[in-house]
Amino acid sequence: MTKKQLKEVYQLKERFKTESEVFDKRVLLILLGFIKKGILQTVDYPISTGKEANVFMATRPGGGHVAVKIYKMETAPFFRKEEYLDGDPRFADIRHSDREIVKAFARKEFKNLQVCERAGVHAPKPYYITDNVLVMGFLGEGDLPYPTMNMVGPLHGEKDLDSILDDLRKMYRAGLVHADLSEYNVMMGDVPYLIDFGQGVVLRHPHAERFLERDVAIILKYFAKYGVRRDLDKTLKWIRG
Repeated sequence: MTKKQLKEVYQLKERFKTESEVFDKRVLLILLGFIKKGILQTVDYPISTGKEANVFMATRPGGGHVAVKIYKMETAPFFRKEEYLDGDPRFADIRHSDREIVKAFARKEFKNLQVCERAGVHAPKPYYITDNVLVMGFLGEGDLPYPTMNMVGPLHGEKDLDSILDDLRKMYRAGLVHADLSEYNVMMGDVPYLIDFGQGVVLRHPHAERFLERDVAIILKYFAKYGVRRDLDKTLKWIRG
């Protein structure tokens, strides 16, 4: 790294309102590149932190917000999740090191979000991906992110369940299964939005059907607590068409 790059990295870090362990020099250079290309103007503060990734609010030139998801290179326990990569033909050639697996999950989420966008699924819009840094649409009002469903419950009762199941059906028809769906991975806005697609698998994956059944069972069990009940077998049959 040159002296000029080091100076730019330091200046960028000083501009951040919140620091995090995900902001190593390599990530800072990626973000700096996004800023120089006019993709981002600032990276402001975290809106979600987890074991695998942190999500930050960012501002675009000319106004408007996006979300920047940074997968953690050092602390993410990704080895136990290789089952979500093994069998996915899109990632058959990755080297199974910690770093490559993390980068693969970031690429995987980006590709899965592209599938969702084409299928009309309520999910973040994918914008850019470099290594373990993903820029996507911000889900919220103003600079306030939507809450997740585990925080506020269904806001529109049965309509919310219908929307989620319809999105799962659209995904299935597009050849994709979420594989990590729960009330924690649904954001409640005017409609429910599905998030966290890093574990999503294509239907050619050997465990795709099992993952779909688990996703649907978890969501139906959650809504049953609010008096909204559906039969699991009938729902799966409807999703599969």
